[in-house]
Amino acid sequence: MPEVTRQSYDVWLDRIDRELDDPACDRNELCRQVLTEIYYPALLDADPASLPEGTRLALMQMDPRNVTLEPEYYHELDVERYAPVKPLIWLWEMFDRSPLGENIHLGVLFRRILARRIFRRCGKNFKAFHHVKLSFGYNIEAGDSVVIHRHVLLDDRGGILLENGASVADFANIYSHTHDLDDPNLVDSPGTVIGENVRITYHATILAGVHMARNSMVGALGLVTRDTEEDHLHLGIPARPVKRKPGSERRPSPPDPLATD
Repeated sequence: MPEVTRQSYDVWLDRIDRELDDPACDRNELCRQVLTEIYYPALLDADPASLPEGTRLALMQMDPRNVTLEPEYYHELDVERYAPVKPLIWLWEMFDRSPLGENIHLGVLFRRILARRIFRRCGKNFKAFHHVKLSFGYNIEAGDSVVIHRHVLLDDRGGILLENGASVADFANIYSHTHDLDDPNLVDSPGTVIGENVRITYHATILAGVHMARNSMVGALGLVTRDTEEDHLHLGIPARPVKRKPGSERRPSPPDPLATD
């Protein structure tokens, strides 16, 4: 991309990063300002009373204080822990729906800034592509070089640990809560562990409480209902180990143009 473009992105990202570093930062107001700049720049300082009702309502959606998200209807939500991350989750989701969201360079770096403040822990060079969906957010731990691809659900009600090098492909779902068979109001929230260098491929689903062992893999459309075996490929519904991975020597990783850590 043109160097002037890269510099423009860096300036914008640095401003948001620095504002979030400020202990006095009002995250709700920051979210409102950033989203209004993206969606309705001409209305940034508009008097809401002067706007048509539909426009006024649309403008209200830029402020996370005017919306509710699904976790706010869960009984186990920790309100104090959720309050500082909700504006960042809303900023993440609305950024993804904007003209900026499909830009890989800008989007990965932007979401990395937010993930460091949303997750319980976020390691080096975290990558999330567009339309990743979080639940609580604050119950996610990500190690180094974790990659989350498009349209992935990270349901962290009971906690999700993504260890170093874990990779989650497009349209996969990782859960950490279950409902009782007879009474759906009874919810169990066991933590889910995605081990080091685990690969979760397209459209796979990982159920709550599962521990995917180091270097294991689940194939496309697989449904993981129990712990996996280290170094094995798992296929099917439910997913079962079908073969040991060959363990061939890995090629050196190519340079990562989005590495910042």
